[in-house]
Parts: sequence; structure tokens; C-alpha cells
Amino acid sequence: MAQSSGEDAVVLQAMLRQLFQSVKEKITGAPSLECAEEILVHLEETDENFHNYEFVKYLRQHICNTLGSMIEEEMEKWTSDQNQAEESGYDTVVQHVTKRTQESKEYKEMMHSLKNIMMVVVESMINKFEEDEIRNQERQKKIQKEKSNNSYCTDNCSDSDSSFNQSYKFCQGKLQLILDQLDPGQPKEVRYEALQTLCSAPPSDVLNCENWTTLCEKLTMSLSDPDPVFSDRILKFYAQTFTLSPLHMTKEIYTSLAKYLKLYFLSRENHIPTLSTGIDISNPNVICLLKKVRLLNEYQKEAPSFWIRHPEKYMEEIVENTLSLLSVKHDQSHLVSQKNLDPIYFFALVDTKAVWFKKWMHAYYSRTAVLRLLEKKYKSLITTAVQQCFQYFDLCEAMKVNEILSHSKHCGNKQKTFFYSGQELQYIYFIHSLCLLGRLLIYTQGRRLFPIKLKSRKDLVSLTDLLVLFTQLIYYSPSCPKMTSAAHLDNYSPASMVTEVLQILCDQKECAVECLYNNTVIEALLQPIHNLMKETKAAPNCSEAALIHIADILARIASVEEGLTLLLYGENMNSSEEKSPTGAHIIAQFSKKLLDEDISIFSGSEMLPVVKGAFISVCRQIYGTCEGLQVLIPYSLHESIAKAWKKTSLLSERIPTPVKGSDSVSSISQESQNIMAWEENLLDDLLNFAATPKGLLFLQRTGAINECVTFMFNRYAKKLQIIRHKKFGYGVLVTQVASTAAGAIALQSSGFINALITELWANLECGRDDVRVTHPRSTPVDPIDRSCQKSFLGLVNLLPYPAVYELVGNQDLPNKAEYSLREVPTCVLDILDRLIILNSEAKIRSLFNYEQSHIFGLRHFIIDGLSVERNHVLVRINFIGGPMERILPPRVLEKGDDPYPWPMFSSYPLPTCYLSEVTRNADLKQDNDLGKLLLHFKMSDKQTEWIENCRRQFCKMMKAKPDIISGSALLELLEKFVLHLSESPSECYFPSVEYTATDANVKNESLSSVQQLGIKMTVRYGKFLNLLKDSAENDLTLVLKHCERFLKQQQAPIKSSLLCLQGSYAGHDWFVSSLFMIMLGDKEKTLRFLQQFSRLLISAFLWLPRLHISRYLPTDTIESGIHPVYFCSTHYIEMLLKVEVPLVFSAFHMSGFAPSQICLLWITQCFWNYLDWIEICHYIATCVFLGPDYQVYICIAIFKHLQQDILQHTQTQDLQVFLKEEALHGFRVSDYFEYMEILEQNYRPVVLRDMRNVRVQNT
Repeated sequence: MAQSSGEDAVVLQAMLRQLFQSVKEKITGAPSLECAEEILVHLEETDENFHNYEFVKYLRQHICNTLGSMIEEEMEKWTSDQNQAEESGYDTVVQHVTKRTQESKEYKEMMHSLKNIMMVVVESMINKFEEDEIRNQERQKKIQKEKSNNSYCTDNCSDSDSSFNQSYKFCQGKLQLILDQLDPGQPKEVRYEALQTLCSAPPSDVLNCENWTTLCEKLTMSLSDPDPVFSDRILKFYAQTFTLSPLHMTKEIYTSLAKYLKLYFLSRENHIPTLSTGIDISNPNVICLLKKVRLLNEYQKEAPSFWIRHPEKYMEEIVENTLSLLSVKHDQSHLVSQKNLDPIYFFALVDTKAVWFKKWMHAYYSRTAVLRLLEKKYKSLITTAVQQCFQYFDLCEAMKVNEILSHSKHCGNKQKTFFYSGQELQYIYFIHSLCLLGRLLIYTQGRRLFPIKLKSRKDLVSLTDLLVLFTQLIYYSPSCPKMTSAAHLDNYSPASMVTEVLQILCDQKECAVECLYNNTVIEALLQPIHNLMKETKAAPNCSEAALIHIADILARIASVEEGLTLLLYGENMNSSEEKSPTGAHIIAQFSKKLLDEDISIFSGSEMLPVVKGAFISVCRQIYGTCEGLQVLIPYSLHESIAKAWKKTSLLSERIPTPVKGSDSVSSISQESQNIMAWEENLLDDLLNFAATPKGLLFLQRTGAINECVTFMFNRYAKKLQIIRHKKFGYGVLVTQVASTAAGAIALQSSGFINALITELWANLECGRDDVRVTHPRSTPVDPIDRSCQKSFLGLVNLLPYPAVYELVGNQDLPNKAEYSLREVPTCVLDILDRLIILNSEAKIRSLFNYEQSHIFGLRHFIIDGLSVERNHVLVRINFIGGPMERILPPRVLEKGDDPYPWPMFSSYPLPTCYLSEVTRNADLKQDNDLGKLLLHFKMSDKQTEWIENCRRQFCKMMKAKPDIISGSALLELLEKFVLHLSESPSECYFPSVEYTATDANVKNESLSSVQQLGIKMTVRYGKFLNLLKDSAENDLTLVLKHCERFLKQQQAPIKSSLLCLQGSYAGHDWFVSSLFMIMLGDKEKTLRFLQQFSRLLISAFLWLPRLHISRYLPTDTIESGIHPVYFCSTHYIEMLLKVEVPLVFSAFHMSGFAPSQICLLWITQCFWNYLDWIEICHYIATCVFLGPDYQVYICIAIFKHLQQDILQHTQTQDLQVFLKEEALHGFRVSDYFEYMEILEQNYRPVVLRDMRNVRVQNT
């Protein structure tokens, strides 16, 4: 700054002028010079815009550059010296640093430098002010001498271009003088001077004069002046008016300019270029015309930002004059190439992408007027735009690509050009038309302008015809070179422009449904794929870039429910007359061919991986949904993608290490980056299979689940989006993966669980780094502090029973004698040890926030805190029952004299106040209807008819008198019905297995501790319901031992690192416990029933241990450790939920939770603790009588019943906690029987077929 250049002085002068202009009124109102100085000194206190002045910004930046580092060093030094003194406050630091700064050498040098430069600047400004004054006086004398007879009034203000920009105050006489001076007969100098005076005057003063209308007409006439300087000065005045005047004034200027241009184009006297001659923009006439068009266009783009604040008539007048101008058409009798160019060509030159139209259509205020006028008066504007698109397409078909490639590159070319040929003008007009039509189609009223009649076409052009045309333009028209620079922002290639328009249409759901979601458009998009797979002659014309564009549009279509349905089933999804395969099948076939490199056309192409990635992206939008995966199963895309990934992974390992100084370093590096990017893309594609239960099974079969989960965690750690076109993040994927044993291991090995637990510990024990120690954190009121809510929900998602068993099963708690304060938990077992099971003083002393952390630990297992919470936990875990069968104590204190009237439960028996007074095993008298039903079991009709008749009678009873289907009646119903089914070959799914073991054979076998605990809970529950006796514990133990022996005979030998596959079923057999209670504790009946029941398909889905490492399952399914209930039942639950209760499905996704996980929990424990006993009986009976698919329908009915609660808990962000913890209040199976029958009619063929295929290699 010490030696500032002349340019700095000029910049500072401009800054000072701005400052003085802003404070002019304050200074001129000061009574004295001293007062004016005082105002400037205190300007920061009185002027709210002080810090926005450029001069102030300049000073601040200069001070920062000069003294910034010194100030920072001084503050750090002071802080380090005073870090032990808590009394040192902020003000003390500021005072100290300010003093040291002002005493520094740097400060004094800076002030000296500023003083010198400011002296130069101020002196220069004063000199300029004096020169302006002298020049102004001479001009005034000259004017007065020439017009001494005219009288006009002026004020005392100077018209100098001084630093304060003072100006004339116009009046009627002065404006009349200017009018006279603008007369074409006046000398050129006089006319120039008049325009200069006009430009220097405030536009508001000019426009408010009575002679403004006359002046406007004269200015419009003068626009045709052959002198370009004179025309430029008029345009300068117009520009000033547009910038500084209100709408009602600028509207008149705009209108006059628009009308002038309209007359200009209609006049035969003006030399307007033709298409054949093209446009030479170095021609002075063309330059002048383009300036006028650009000025009009600039105002068009700015006007929408302020015209809503003015009467609608002003806006409508501007719109109508614009549309009138753009609709001007020259004599159509001439050949197209010989006719004069219409105004629209020039507007397309200055605004190729029709930004003005985009802005006008954005707001409803102006859009309504535009669309109304287009419909009533100016539809020809839309007609010509559509015509231009068809003409360009015809050109593309007629000519070779090389001949018109230059058209598509011209607009985006960075090099300057001074001539536009006719073909280039046609292309520019095509782009303008394309953008205009694309914006028009977004809006309902715009689409209503179609169909349109074109002179060149026999039939009307419908919306579908236009969209097909756009689609064909992608692969028929030329595109930019393949390796286009990423920095090239303005890509005007037709394929890119059309794709951009279609992308916008895809993003507008209503528009997409009306325009894109029909078979005709989809077929047009898929046409080049058809050609490539058939390797027809037309195929080579479709470039890789065009295919990438098509894939992008298809991916957007597939990401929306309506579009996905169209791709999967076509428009007539219920019709059996579908002749050709739907879009999803074609896309899957093409993607598989690309992955298997079964298409020779693109062999060796550098763009091939990008094309592959683009089409797999479409596929993953499809197979990322349950219904989409079902359609794509035959193509085994997971196998093809896994094969490509393994191949790419091997290639990445073989890339040689670059040698320093070698010429091949850059090429190897680029090759390596491309291979790594392709490898990550493939992992991302595989990972998306985990979005559905069955997809997760396929993913685990590929053997790549560990790599995929690690890839997901790496992106999660970098906070990157996981999947394109997905509205939500990682929650659902993590929840699905965590629902399986192999997935839980993958999450742990990837570091995902470690990161979540570390984050949780930091929130609980460490606090935030930015909180001062002097302000301690308040004790949280909620059981889970908001800072830990996210971590808590993450753990809830990660720890369903299969994951917990896999991660902590057969492991001992550390129970260390001492814990370091710096020792951070890293796994689930550590959390159990440090936060939940606090059984030593060492654990308590290791916690900074013992109370909050321990409450969190308790809440995670049964959810809330300390003495009140402990009582709730003990009652909950010691007594089983549905919503009407047990009473749980509250988790919070009540208001009043007795805040907690509930007795503490610390020893058996459980206080009776927690037992509900429900009717226990109250066998109702057998009525006539039930008698008829039982009678059907004795009839000897044909087997099939008999079974169907029994099912009809059961449905009738469930709808009319569901409560009588319980107790001994239910026992007899189930016994006889299952016996008949097991004797019918058509109803048996599994082969008969001979079992001869006796009680003595199994007596000495042992059950797991989980099974033993489950036995005690079952007997306790059964005794409460008066269903079991004291001796039932021994009988149930024998039943479970027989079951393990019986099922072990049907298990396949397998070696696996998964804990759940090493030995018997992990967990308690809740179905057998339920059946034992239904059989009233009769061991023999239970075992006999189970042997018969095991032959039926329903046993695979109600009795989960039935298929544990069963030889009836494919080997890869056994090795995955995933039960058919998960990959089949819950898969269809999610699929049906999306259709039947879409709000609930969306709520799950927004909560980052998967319906499959909670359904797996419900089904695994036979709805114990969620439903009352009679509803559990009805659930089992319904599935046995009506089929295994009713397991799916019952879960859908539950979600339908819970819809309002689910939506509410989605808002409060505790959906997972609500579903896992709360009973299903008010739900009765019989209430939803008619609804489930409708579900059966709609979905049974698909659901039951897949359930029957669990034994088949279902890929």
C-alpha cells in the first residue's frame, strides 16, 4: 500500500463517491463543518448500511491483510499466558491486543501509507470537481446564447458529473427544448447534446413531464437513425430507464421498443438477413439490431423479479407486446431459405435457452397471463416452435452426422465467430424452441395447448408425438465428442439439450405421468436398445453418449412409483394380451449383455464402462424395490454384477506401481482411477440389492457382502450420498443388513458398529468440545437426551436378535477390576459391560455421567430409568402378556399426593395389581355353528371339496363369532384339520420322516439356556391363563427335546463361521410353546400334531426351527443363515405394504427403518407380548386353515391398523422404539378378515407361488 498504483487511486475514488453519495443528505443538513465531521466520525453508529459500503470493506480487508497475523499471534500469546486465570474475560483480551497493535511498527506504517494515498485521491477528486464546474459553466453559456428567446426554468443545482452526481431538475420547458433539439433537421452535435442531457437527467423527472409521450414517439422514430452513435445513446437512455424507473414507466419504454422492432421486421425497406445469406454479426446494421433485441431480452429476464408488486395490466401489456413481436412471420410464399429472418431468430441468438420464458413461466402471476394469451391469440408461436423441432429432426435423418455436427458444437464453442450460416441459425432456433416447449410442458395449462396442427403434417401433433420426437432426437442427432471436458459447462449438443428437457419433465410428477409414462414413449426410448441387441444396421448410429442419456432418463422414470410400474408391467398391467416384453425386461437383458460383454459393437470402447454403469443404475432402481426384484429375478443380475466386480478387482490389483520420472505415470494413474471408479460403481450396484429382504439373500450368495458393507461405511464416514435418485439415506439398508447374522458380522468388520458406539460414547461421556467448562450441561429431562437420540436409534436398528446373538453369543463380559477413564467401548459387548450391567464399583467410577449413561443403557434394553424404570423393567421381563393381559407400571411419576402408587417388584410372586382381570380359559358353550364346523371333519366327501368346505366354514365363524374359536374347540379344529391335510398328498409339501425316539432317548439331552428360560416364561404365562398346570414344565422340556431330535434328522451337514449355524436353532421355539398351550399342556398330542404339521408348507413359515439348516433348502440359502420367513414372507410384506398402505411404507423409509425387521421379530416370537392369547391363537389358526400367505396379510392388516400411530411416531422420531416396545393395542385378527380376503384375491398367486419355491434354487 505504501506505493499504490494509479489504478488503486481510481478505484478508491469510486468507493469514496459511493460513500459520499449515500451520506449526502446527512452532511448537507449539518449546520456547520464541525457537525459534518462529527457525523462522519459516528457514521457506524447511525448508518445501518455502514458495513456494506465498498470503502469500508476495502479498509477492513486492508487492515486484515496488514495486521491480521500480528493480531492472531498477540491473542495466542495472551491466551497462553492467561489460560490459568479464569477472571480474564473477553474485554480484557480485546483491550490488551488493541493497545499492543496501536503501539506496533506495522500499525504506524499502515496509517502513514493510508494517509499518503488518501491525500492523492482527495486532491484528484477536488481537481476533477473544479474542472467539471468550469466545463458546465461554459456549456450553460453556450446553450443560453443559442436559445436566448426561449424561457425555461432551472434550479440552482449543478449538472456536473461531480463526485456527488448532482443533476438537473426537469420541467416542462426543458423537456420541450430537448424535443426540439432531437428533431432530425437539427445539426448532429445539437442532437447528440440533447441526448446527453436526457441521459444525465433522472428518468423519473423525464417520464413525469407532460411531453413524455411525444418524447417517447420521437425516440422510437430516432431508433432508425443510420448513425450508430446516435442509436446507441437512445439505447443507453432506455437502459437507464429500465434500471432506475418503476414498472409503470419502464413498461412504456419496453412497449415502444417492442413495437418499433415489430414494425422494423415487417417493413420491406429494412435489409433483414435471410436464411440463405446467414448473419454477419460484424455488420453495423446487424450489430445495431442485436443491441436492441438484447436490451429487450435483458429487460424480459429482469421484469419478473418486480412486476408482481404492480397492477396486473402492466405485466399483461409487456407480455402481449412480447408475444406479438415474437409471432411476426414473413411472407410464407417464398422458399424457407430465401425468406427474411423472423424476430424469433434474433432472440434465439441472444438467449438461446429461452431463459426469459423460463422466468415468465415460473410464477403463477405471470404464467397465467402468458398461457391465456398463447391459447387465445398467439398459439402460432408454439406451432412454429414444434415445426422447428420436426424440421431439425428431418434434417438429422436426411443428412450425414458429419455434415451437421458443427451445428451442435457451435453455440458451446469458446472461440469467437462473426458469422452464422443458415443451418446454424436453424439449429440455434431449434434449441430455443426445444427449451421453450420443455418449459411449457411442465404446466397443466401449457399441455392443454396440444394437440397442434402443423401444415407439414397430416395428423395433429399430440403430446406423445412431441415426446417421441424428443426421444428420437437423442439418438438420431449428433452429439459432442466423446471425451468432453468436464469444465465445458455450456454443452449445446442436441442430445444433451433434449436430455436436460426430459430430466426436468421427469422431476415434475404430474407432468411425467401425462407426458412420459406411456408405452409409446418408453418404446421410443428403448428402440436403440432393441437395435443393438438385434445388431441391426441402425444400431451403429446410436452413440455411447446417446445411450448414457437414455439410461439417465430411464433411471429417473424408474425412481418414481408410476414410472416403475410402467416399466415392470406396461400400461395394461392386468391384461394378459401383452405381446412384447416390458421395459424392465428389455433393460435387464441389455444390461446383462453389457456386463457379460455379449455386444460386439462397443467392444474396446473407452466409454463402455460408463454405458454399463448407466444401465445398471436403471436396473438398481428396479431391483431396489420388492416388486422390481421379482420381475428381474430370472436374469440373475447379481451374479453378472458380482462376476464383473471380481474381474475388475483383479485388474486393479495388477496395475503396476508408477515409477518416478516415467512417461507412463499419468496414463497408469488415469487407468487406475478409471478401474477403481468402475469397481466402486459395481460395489454400489451390489449394495443396492440389500434394499429388500430377498435382494439381501442374493447379495450374500455373491460372497461380496463384506466388501459392499465396507464400501457403504466408507461413504457413510465421508457423508456421501449412497444411491442416485434415492430420497433417503443409509438407514433402511443398514437395518436390512443387520437383520441377518452375516450382515451383522459384515457391519462389525467394516467398522460401522465401532463408529456408532464411539459416537454414542462421545455424546454420553465426553460432551461437546465447543462447550465452555464454566457452563455445565443440564441434566436431561427425557430418558434419552436429544444429543444421543440418533445414536440410540442407530443401535436399535443394528441390534435385532440375530445380530445380538451373532455379536455377543457365547462371550463373557469383561468385568475388569479397573477401567481407565480413557478406555472407550468399541463393540456391543463393551456397551453391555460399561453401561448396562454395572455390577461393580470400578464400572461406576469409570463413568463421568453415571446417571445419564446408566439410564441410557437400561433404556436400550427395555427403555427408561433408575428406580421407577427399574420396576417397569422387572415387571415387563418377568410377565408375558398382550395389551389386555398385563398392566405395566408407568415410567414417570404422577401428579398429586401419591406420585407412584405402584408396588415395587423385587421378589416372587408378582404383585396381583399387574395382572389383568381377563377371562382365562373360559370355554364358551359349543353353539350350532361350531357344531356344524366340527361335523364337517367327520364327513367323507372328496378330499379337496372337504378341505375347501372346512375353510369356508372357518372364515364364516371368524367373521361372525371369532371368540368361540379358542380353548378345546380350537384344539379339536386344528387336530382334525391338520390330520386330514397330512393324509392328502396334494397338501403335503415335505416328505414324511420316520421318528421313533422315546422320552428315555431324549431325557438326557440338554437344551440351551435360552430355551430353558423360555420354558419358564411359557409355563408362567400358561398358568396365568389357566391353560397349564404345575407339571407342565417337564412336559414342555421333553417336547422341545423331541423337536430338536426330530428336526436334526432333517438337517444338512454344514461348516460355517456364523454362530447361528453351529448347532441347534438359536433362540427359543415360541411356536412349539404356543402349540403346547393350545394343546392344554398335552405332550403326546403336541408331538403327534407337530409330526403331521411338519409335512405341510405352513410349517416352514410358522415354525421357524423347522427349516434351520434344513436339507430341504438350497445349500447357498443354508450358508447365508437367512430364513425363508425373512427372504420370502417379509419380502412380500414390504412389497404389499408399498401398495396397500403407502403412507406407512414411506414413514418407515423416512425413519431409516425396515418393515421386515419388526415383522421378523413379531413372527419369530409368534406375537407374544404383542397380542393377547386369543389373537395369537387366531393368527396360528388362520395361517393353518387358509394358507401361509395369510401370515403376510395379517402383518399388512396390523400396519393398516397402526397407520396413525406410525405416522405420529415418525414425526417424533421414535418409530423403532414404538414398534419394538408397544403392544398392538386394539388389533383383532377377525376385524380385518374381509380385508385379508381381498388381499388374498389380489396377491395369492404370486405370494403363494414364491412360498412354494423356497426349496428351489430361486435365482
